[in-house]
Amino acid sequence: MSLGLQILVYTVGAVVALAVAIALLKSKKPVRGLLGSSAQGICALAAVNVAGAFTGVSLGLNLLSGLCCVVLGIPGVIALLVLKVIFNV
Repeated sequence: MSLGLQILVYTVGAVVALAVAIALLKSKKPVRGLLGSSAQGICALAAVNVAGAFTGVSLGLNLLSGLCCVVLGIPGVIALLVLKVIFNV
């Protein structure tokens, strides 16, 4: 991956993480919201990998995908699936 693309990816990731943090801090129960979103994201990632035996689509677990699922929850898992389809990795 080129340096420019890496900078773009990290910048977009930082902006998304900051937006999630601001939204959680504005809610009345930020810790509960973060834990709930994290649990849903991890369960969704596990469900995609279990269903991968039948569908042929699975996501590997690494630092980037784990953080995406923990911070963004179910939309993060969906984003990873869309990116996998787009880039055909």
